[in-house]
Amino acid sequence: MAPNLIGSTFLIAETAITNNDANNNKPATLAKSSCKSSHETTAVMRQNSAKPVAQTQSKADGATKEPYKMEIVWFNVFLFVILHSTAFYGAYLMWAENAYLEFLIAYGYAVLGGLGITAGVHRLWSHRAYKARLPLRIFLMLCQSLAFQNSIYEWCRDHRVHHKFTDTNGDPHNSGRGFFFAHMGWLMCKKHPDVKERGKAIDMSDIWADPVVRFQKRFYFVVMPICCFVVPALVPYFVLGSSLQVCFFVCSMARYALSLHATWLVNSAAHFYGMRPYEKNISSVDSKTVSIIAFGEGWHNYHHVFPWDYKAGELGTYKYNWTTAFLDLMARIGQAYDLKSVSQEMILKRVQRTGDGSHSSMIDVNNNNVNINELVSKLDHEKETTLVWGWDDQDICEEDREGALREKAE
Repeated sequence: MAPNLIGSTFLIAETAITNNDANNNKPATLAKSSCKSSHETTAVMRQNSAKPVAQTQSKADGATKEPYKMEIVWFNVFLFVILHSTAFYGAYLMWAENAYLEFLIAYGYAVLGGLGITAGVHRLWSHRAYKARLPLRIFLMLCQSLAFQNSIYEWCRDHRVHHKFTDTNGDPHNSGRGFFFAHMGWLMCKKHPDVKERGKAIDMSDIWADPVVRFQKRFYFVVMPICCFVVPALVPYFVLGSSLQVCFFVCSMARYALSLHATWLVNSAAHFYGMRPYEKNISSVDSKTVSIIAFGEGWHNYHHVFPWDYKAGELGTYKYNWTTAFLDLMARIGQAYDLKSVSQEMILKRVQRTGDGSHSSMIDVNNNNVNINELVSKLDHEKETTLVWGWDDQDICEEDREGALREKAE
C-alpha cells in the first residue's frame, strides 16, 4: 500500500488499517471475557516472558505469517525534513523580527489544538470517558482539526489498537522498538502487518455513529487546512499587521511542529522515564514533565490501567492537568456529562496488587524504614485484567465497571 499522507503528523506512513468494510463500522466479533478468564489468560502470558515491556508481546506476534522487514518511506522522511526546517525558520523569524506577540498567539492556538487532542479525540471519542453535547463536540472537532493529527476516526482507531495491544507488533508506535520509533520513527516506515490485522478487531461503530465525526472525515481536506494553517496565519496578519511570512512560519509551521512533539512525548517519554505506581508490568509510566507539556496526559501508567477515567490521572488537580480543568468547566455549564472516574478504593486495590511500590500509599508517612522491594514481592501480579481501550470495550472487567464513579450522568 502506498504511504498515506493524511498524517497523525504532516505526513504519516501507512496510517490506514485495512479492513474489508471500508469504514470499519461493524463491531468486532470477539467473545466477552469474564474477569476470571482474563486473569488466567494474563497469567499464562506472564509465564512466557520476563521483561516488563515484552510481557504482552505474544498477544500479537502470532498474526505475522512472514518475517517482517522494516521499510522506510523516504518521501515521508523528506516531508519531515521540510516540516522541521520551516519550524526552525519560524523560530528564527520570531527572534529576528521580534515576533513575540505572534508567538503568544501561536501558543494560544497550540492550547486549543491540544484540547482538541486531549479532551476531544483522546478522552471523549477514543476512550468514551465522558459524553459531550453537540456544541462541545463541534468545538472539539475544530480544535482537533487545528492540531492536524489525522481525522478523529483514524486517530481513534490507531489509539484503540495501541491500548489493546500495547508494546506488541500490533501497537502502531510500539515502545519496544525504541524511543525514536515510539516518538516519530513509526511515521517514517510502513506499518507492521500485525497493526493492520489487529485493527480489524477494534469496534469503531460508536465513533462512526457520531455525525460530527462523519462530517469531519468527509470534509477533512477542507476543514483541516483552514483550521491548521490558514486561520492561524491570517488572524495575526490582520490583527497585528505583521508580515504574512512571519505569521505563517511562526503561527502555523513552528506552532504545528512543536505541538506534534508534545503529543509524541506521550508515546515515547511516557513509556520510558518515570514510575509505575499502578502496574509495574507495562511500559507506560507516570511523568510530571510530560503531563505539564501535554496538558495532563503524562500520568500514563494510570491511564493505561484505567483508560476510561476522564481525568486520565489519579491526582485530579488542575496544576498538571489543564484538560481536567477544562472538562470540569464544561460539566458545570452542562456541555459535558456522565464523567467517569475511579474510586479511591479501586485505585488502592490496584496499587497493592500490581504497583511498583512508588505510590504514596505504599510509602510510610513517618519515613520509617519500609522495605519497598519486600512489599512489591508480595503483590499478586497475576490478577491483572485483559488490556482494554476504554469504557465501551467489551473486555472491561465487570468489577471495574461496577466500581466506577459516574458524575452528572443523564
